[in-house]
Amino acid sequence: MYLIVGLGNIGSEYNLTRHNIGFEVVDYISDEYDIKINKTKFKADFGKGKLAGEDVFLIKPRTYMNLSGESVKLFKDYFKIPEENIFVIYDDIELPKGKLRIRKNGGPGTHNGMKSIVKELGTRNFPRFRLGVGSPEHGDLVNYVLGRFNEEELPIIKDMVIMTSKAVFTALDKDLDKAMNMYNKK
Repeated sequence: MYLIVGLGNIGSEYNLTRHNIGFEVVDYISDEYDIKINKTKFKADFGKGKLAGEDVFLIKPRTYMNLSGESVKLFKDYFKIPEENIFVIYDDIELPKGKLRIRKNGGPGTHNGMKSIVKELGTRNFPRFRLGVGSPEHGDLVNYVLGRFNEEELPIIKDMVIMTSKAVFTALDKDLDKAMNMYNKK
């Protein structure tokens, strides 16, 4: 069993914002592989299905970004899922727009959702799919990550969402190393 966790904030006012790119990927996987996200439990909207022959939960925490770890921990504990089977997908301002970086583990950096997950799980040893949203040229970081992508960015972001979906599939179908070798170069 795997948890595929997209980070974001609930509510239509956050749709297509930089901070919600994790939700966008999980929604894309849901549509692409017909895994309906139609249940709410453990502080999350989720769906259960098969992806690359593996049982998966697609999860969108309802806790808002800064408390995402609460939901992840509830799923992990209830279903006894090992850390290496928890894939977390989230925005990263340290990466250029459109860049995907997959890691087996690591620190949370400045990302509050990741800080919450690391705190709740008590480990940094879980895979993460970091999606580059760029950083603001000037101004406030909070407004930047809660801001929407502009028209020029949307095709780049759409391609990154599709690429991330393929990378998750590859990680499940082959292994995480194969996905890292294929997608970290792009």
